[in-house]
Amino acid sequence: MQVLIVKTSSMGDVIHTLPALTDAMQAIPGIRFDWVVEENFSQIPGWHPAVDQVLPVAIRRWRKHWFGMQQREERFRFRQRLRQREYDAIIDAQGLIKSAALVTRLARGTKHGADKSSVREPFACWWYDKRHSVPLQQHAVERTRELFAKSLGYEKPATRGDYAIASHFIHDLPEDAGEYMVFLHSTTRDNKHWPEEHWQALIRRVTRQGYAVKLPWGTDAEYQRATRLAAGSDQVTVLPKLSLADVARELAGAKVIISVDTGLSHLAAALDRPNITLYGPTDPGLIGGYGKNQIALRPPAGNDMGDITADAVDKTIQTLLDC
Repeated sequence: MQVLIVKTSSMGDVIHTLPALTDAMQAIPGIRFDWVVEENFSQIPGWHPAVDQVLPVAIRRWRKHWFGMQQREERFRFRQRLRQREYDAIIDAQGLIKSAALVTRLARGTKHGADKSSVREPFACWWYDKRHSVPLQQHAVERTRELFAKSLGYEKPATRGDYAIASHFIHDLPEDAGEYMVFLHSTTRDNKHWPEEHWQALIRRVTRQGYAVKLPWGTDAEYQRATRLAAGSDQVTVLPKLSLADVARELAGAKVIISVDTGLSHLAAALDRPNITLYGPTDPGLIGGYGKNQIALRPPAGNDMGDITADAVDKTIQTLLDC
């Protein structure tokens, strides 16, 4: 059985789709998947053992210059590749008008998606051949697992979902695996940042306990922040700019990961690493870390990230280390 997945973004949403593939792989012997995903996240699907082809799409980039010659040529080549194969099923797990109109509509095969009461943008249902009711009040991982089960005709397992990507990195861990922590200090919104003085206080605590700290980054502003956090300590390393696969390798070898609300925190969960995610204005209830040893830490009152103390995080780290 050959299935096409349409789940283009964002990083967390793409990662949340992985356990559904594992369910299907266990329920339907020989099932294989192709996956349409935004180019920035195109490394992720290939880490799962049930994925054959990854079809990168660039909707985010194309829409900035939709009628440019390069963009039109790229869309033409993408459409050609998308339509090369007829699929037994196409599952639109994105649930947006843009993904349904620009990808799902063009693919060849029976198109499945959530129904109008379950989908993020009800008009996207227009392009689905079969629509499935998927209750909203459950974690995003469980919603996607249920959509796949209903689309492919098996019972959703009652057990916790398995991302099935940790084994991809297990034989290529850093030499110092288990001796360091990774601090994911970067996120997209200012009110989701943890104050730098709190990061610095936590760094002092964990380095006194003998752990090194690694700081990844992606943009110039993130590099500058990492440099400030690392100042004055030879136990803190600002990593070079890494590919997503190389960041995953560093996460896979970490003793503990501390993160703000960012896509990489979901990658930590998918790699089965102990992870403490700090939440302020966002509610982790239905979109937070899913998996083993995933802890959401919130302010004692209100939504101010500054109210989460380094002491509270350190105590939570000790709880994880004692498990």
